[in-house]
Amino acid sequence: MYISIMTTLQELGQAVSRLRKERGLTQAVVASQAGITKDLLSRFERGALVEMGSRKLLAVLAVLGAELAVVESGLSGTLDELRHERGAA
Repeated sequence: MYISIMTTLQELGQAVSRLRKERGLTQAVVASQAGITKDLLSRFERGALVEMGSRKLLAVLAVLGAELAVVESGLSGTLDELRHERGAA
């Protein structure tokens, strides 16, 4: 399993955008099923929000079949996974 360490809301929004597109879902569909507005989801994915409530975030992740994991720093995976995370070959 690959775990990506994200430290900003912007990174999390970009990851949600990628996942949504991989699933072939529109912002309108995800937002509707998560109980939020399409505009809020759009701003979240673009990194234009300074805050996203945890209930809203968890609802979006549930629609996408994803979850949020809390791990201790430095415990993100194998050496190969860390190299991939850092963009090294």
